[in-house]
Amino acid sequence: MVYVIMRFKGLMESLTNSSMFKEFIYDLSCNKYPAAIYGLSESARAYVINGVFEKTNSNIFIIANSDVEGRNIYEDLSLYIPNVYYFPSKEIVFYNIYAISGDLRWERLKVIKEMLTPGRKVIVTTAEALAPVYTPFELYKKYDFKISVGDTINLQELAYKLVQCGYERMEIVDGKGQFSIRGGIIDLFSPISNVPYRIELFGDEVDSIRSFNTESQRSIDKVEYIEVFPAKEILLDKESIEKGYKKIEEDLTDMLSRFKKSKEKEAYDKINDITKRNLESLKENWTFETIDSFLPYFYDKTSTLYDYMGEAIIIVDDVQRCKGKLDSIYFEFEDAYTSFLQRGEILPLQGKLLVDKEKVISKLQNSKVIELNSMAKSQDILLPRTTLHLSEITLHNYQGKLDLLIEDIKNKKSKGYKTVILSGTRPRGERLVNTLKEQGIESVYRDVVGEIKEGEVVVTFGNQLKGYEFPELKLCIISDKEVFGEAKKKTRKSAALKKGVSKIKSFTDLKPGDYVVHTNHGIGIYKGIKHLEVQGLKRDFLELCYEGDDKLYVPVDQLDMVQKYIGSDGKAAKINKLGGNEWAKAKAKVKKSINEIAEDLVKLYASRSIVKGHKFSKDTVWQKQFEDEFPYEETPDQITSLQEIKADMESDKPMDRLLCGDVGYGKTEVALRAAFKAVMDGKQVAFLVPTTILAEQHYNNMIKRFAGFPVRIDMISRFRTPSQVKETLKNVKAGVVDILVGTHRILQKDVEFKDIGLLIIDEEQRFGVKHKEQIKNFKKNIDVITLTATPIPRTLHMSLTGVRDISVIETPPEERYPIQTYVVEYNEQLIRDAILRELGRDGQVFFVYNRVEDIGSMAKSIGELVPEARIAVAHGQMTERELEKVMMEFMNHEYDILVATTIIETGIDIQNVNTMIIYDADKMGLSQLYQLRGRVGRSNRIAYAYFTYRKDKILSEVAEKRLKAIKDFTELGSGFKIAMSDLEIRGAGNMMGSAQHGQMSVVGYDLYCRMLEETIKLIKGEITEEEIETTVELNIDAYIPTNYIEDEVQKIEVYKKIAAISGFDDFMDVKDELEDRFSEIPQPVYNLMDIAYLRSLGKKLGIVEIKEKGNEVYFYFKDKDKLKDVMIRALMEKYSKKIVFKLGDRPAVAYKIQDVKKEDLLGIFKEMLHYLLQLDEGKENIN
Repeated sequence: MVYVIMRFKGLMESLTNSSMFKEFIYDLSCNKYPAAIYGLSESARAYVINGVFEKTNSNIFIIANSDVEGRNIYEDLSLYIPNVYYFPSKEIVFYNIYAISGDLRWERLKVIKEMLTPGRKVIVTTAEALAPVYTPFELYKKYDFKISVGDTINLQELAYKLVQCGYERMEIVDGKGQFSIRGGIIDLFSPISNVPYRIELFGDEVDSIRSFNTESQRSIDKVEYIEVFPAKEILLDKESIEKGYKKIEEDLTDMLSRFKKSKEKEAYDKINDITKRNLESLKENWTFETIDSFLPYFYDKTSTLYDYMGEAIIIVDDVQRCKGKLDSIYFEFEDAYTSFLQRGEILPLQGKLLVDKEKVISKLQNSKVIELNSMAKSQDILLPRTTLHLSEITLHNYQGKLDLLIEDIKNKKSKGYKTVILSGTRPRGERLVNTLKEQGIESVYRDVVGEIKEGEVVVTFGNQLKGYEFPELKLCIISDKEVFGEAKKKTRKSAALKKGVSKIKSFTDLKPGDYVVHTNHGIGIYKGIKHLEVQGLKRDFLELCYEGDDKLYVPVDQLDMVQKYIGSDGKAAKINKLGGNEWAKAKAKVKKSINEIAEDLVKLYASRSIVKGHKFSKDTVWQKQFEDEFPYEETPDQITSLQEIKADMESDKPMDRLLCGDVGYGKTEVALRAAFKAVMDGKQVAFLVPTTILAEQHYNNMIKRFAGFPVRIDMISRFRTPSQVKETLKNVKAGVVDILVGTHRILQKDVEFKDIGLLIIDEEQRFGVKHKEQIKNFKKNIDVITLTATPIPRTLHMSLTGVRDISVIETPPEERYPIQTYVVEYNEQLIRDAILRELGRDGQVFFVYNRVEDIGSMAKSIGELVPEARIAVAHGQMTERELEKVMMEFMNHEYDILVATTIIETGIDIQNVNTMIIYDADKMGLSQLYQLRGRVGRSNRIAYAYFTYRKDKILSEVAEKRLKAIKDFTELGSGFKIAMSDLEIRGAGNMMGSAQHGQMSVVGYDLYCRMLEETIKLIKGEITEEEIETTVELNIDAYIPTNYIEDEVQKIEVYKKIAAISGFDDFMDVKDELEDRFSEIPQPVYNLMDIAYLRSLGKKLGIVEIKEKGNEVYFYFKDKDKLKDVMIRALMEKYSKKIVFKLGDRPAVAYKIQDVKKEDLLGIFKEMLHYLLQLDEGKENIN
């Protein structure tokens, strides 16, 4: 903390030592409020606010007049003050919202927690946040508690308290604000922490607390205590719920009699229906979807934001505009309130959701308030009793033009200014000092700016949005943006979450009613887990139903024979008949087609490995500098992908790598680093993209990214005139151009490279067959990287290992601004509000409407709704040129709203679009919605996505399911996984070619991948025969008792994991996981794990069956070759009395068990098979 305040001591002293500032602070200490500071704009505000923060000892609340301004002040202040927080305003809406994402709620709760914590801080918010009423401040204190190791806890009471705090009880915790209880284990995800925690009790004492990973549900690190903070912004105990219930009922009766009098049937039904539903949910679940807008019903006295501020100094940025903002909020609220009330959609007390406007203003006037303004304007709200007039000039942007910057600095130096240049990152700063030196300017780089002499130039790391100077203080600050052009902030990431990442994920959760594939019996329907007692033994079975209602019971230890059936694009499956041969036939057909494709792949691979390519040299110094310039933190996947690519480049085999990763996961950066490496080695790079717009985007990005490095980039596309293209081609041939970006025009005969070393292809699946052929010829022996956004499924990726090199980027970049997502009934008022909100901050809007035939009339009706907006239309039936023209114009902000079909889901990046409205979202696939939603929120603003549906009298069942899924997905939980699996199937189709798609839907995707993997291994000679499946039938209780794992979905997941044990490491891993998630393992579960382990040993030895008959257990081998002479001899020696051999076509070893205790059997067999395995691997002299 001291370090940060001291870090800019030299910079701050210019202000804090000036007599006028000292005088101003003295006035403040004499309580001369309201005060005003005039003459500030942009980033200079943060500088002066920090001065006030250092010299007074209060907390500071800053009230900005818009979200954008607020965020800017927040980002600028972050340079000086570590404890600065941004409090997003609460939206007051009455729409009948079906679901809303919690992102902003978590942000607000974090800040409320900070407000409660002692210590100095600055909180930035907007005028909108002053209007609503808040939950009484004291309640947060009451429900803010700690749990430490060694505490005594009553589970019932804790669960009750958590529900009061707004937590939701779940089977499995995968998001904030959830908790679950399994026996003596409580999982809990507090909104103020970044990871969930698992609390394990011993009796009723807290034995340990560990953080865990939501994906794998495995523990990460131990902690001593955790803080639990409320997860909702409305905190209710039994009393307040009863009070609220009563008040709502009373108001409902009032409204109903009023509507009855005026004979408004529709309004009567509406309010009756909505309220009854809410009340019922309130009684059952203590909450309902729109409970936040019923706040006044539950508390006698609500709080205002001022109550949360306490004794803080309030700084208002431009009072006039804040007042204007408040006026419009109150006006809109009144307006909406009256119309909603008349239509019977809300109750009267909901009008009390805002604090009285006069109160807001008068409270402000009586606070310690300072107004900031760029000039002294007269206004009658705050009449200042003391003022500070500063003169400040915001610097113009040099946009990376160094000569202008140099001239300015020289000029300032000669006048004796103190100059600080912010460089973003350290390496940039150190390099800048050298660059300035070459230009004849002496400067120093310092991490801590302790003092600055007159005329000195100091470079240090950090960011500000704009640069500024104070002529009278002779001080100038130049921001990194001016020096290097636009840059983004690095966000530091915690690496703690890497431990315990999940192993198997292919078997998406099985639910009763799902289609499944049994490897030997084909496609059936899963009915659930059945607990059956067979010959006095308890076992769990999966019940599958086949054609003609035939039932098949599959023992859980053979669970890996059963997969969820995933066909292509959601087509329904055809159920097989048990015992027929149609399944065997179908499988054989698929196998034949897999054989062909595998042969081709392997041939291709072999021929490539013979050709020699260019061997690139190791990284240069420049390479490191170029990589340090990247303004974000690299994700672990980006780093590994890059290492793989560089290793390929440095070998003499031509590289052919596929780089997959979702939109916005940073594939391009990896490709650019490879391109840079190639250029450093004197080679040229071709960057091939599917559309002109993408070419334009990549070209502009590269120009920015390569600025300051001696790399020449050019482009050929339709936006260039023939003479420009001619010039470019000449330069490419001469070797002047290092990197050429372009569409398939690059592949034509007249494009000749002097010395090409690397080809980068973006979105290969979008090129036609003809172009693909051209690409093939083009890339005979040069290195190739192909980028694709369709995620390629892990399973397929594994089975192709060694056929095609694949790098996958799976970790999303750290997102700082969430996408606020609503699932909501389509209503014009909402659409208008959403559009105006976006236009109000100079943004643009995507409106997705998926029917080409009447998209024109839809655009027209939006035009009538928002007459002030400029609207364009784009759809797939336009010619490519028309489409390009519209998109380019939209990108250049010639339109505000683009009404388009789903063609916008692919690859286009428009930073300025941050609101998306989707019409009839219930008619679209999840993966589509997921990709569409990824089109917004790509800059540093909050983005909004509205998934709207029309309230038909009957929503089809599918649509209802989908909405439910979207709802889950809005809360970014499990829906994400559904979208992924859908996308993966598409990805698989792309990867293997369309003919394979049909084959996949015959046997289902999982089985297809398995068959493929095995075939490839056979062809490459890695294995010599197909794998053996071992079955184990022993009379031992082996199952998961219900009191150990209750939830059926989790039970199946665990059965899956146990069935997949393939060696000792797996065995230990499952053991650790079960103890971690469900506490100590009961005997029947241990037996189950041992049996799975026996199966894995049997598999390696070629044993097909282990079966208990009478007093013997038989180990059947596949054939004579498997039971080797060495084994027979060794067994005779070691187990002479116990065993008998049965020789024949299917030889067996029988072990006598009459004198052995049941519980020792598994141990004995494990030891015996271990012994055989060691013999088999040629270690005969064991013991």
